Amino acid sequence: MGVVTVQNESVRLTAWVSGRVQGVGFRWWTRCRALELGLVGSARNLADGRVEVVAEGPKDHCEQLLSALRSSASPGSVDRVVERWAQAQGGLHGFDEL
Repeated sequence: MGVVTVQNESVRLTAWVSGRVQGVGFRWWTRCRALELGLVGSARNLADGRVEVVAEGPKDHCEQLLSALRSSASPGSVDRVVERWAQAQGGLHGFDEL
């Protein structure tokens, strides 16, 4: 038997976004997309110029956010997105810009 994936299972997506993504409204834009998708988490600037996005919610919604992060519709200029998937840990409320 194969592995069955449930699209509505709650997961945690951590994504590190590289490019010109600081000082261009990227965290605010990410927050808006995440809230539209009903996700909780945060987007924060890292010292090395990347933005770290942590989002929890249904897997299909997290996948939609990941697609948005990679799209040309985001502010600034995204060069690369590295993702990590894990089980939802809970304890997150709303979506913060840090």
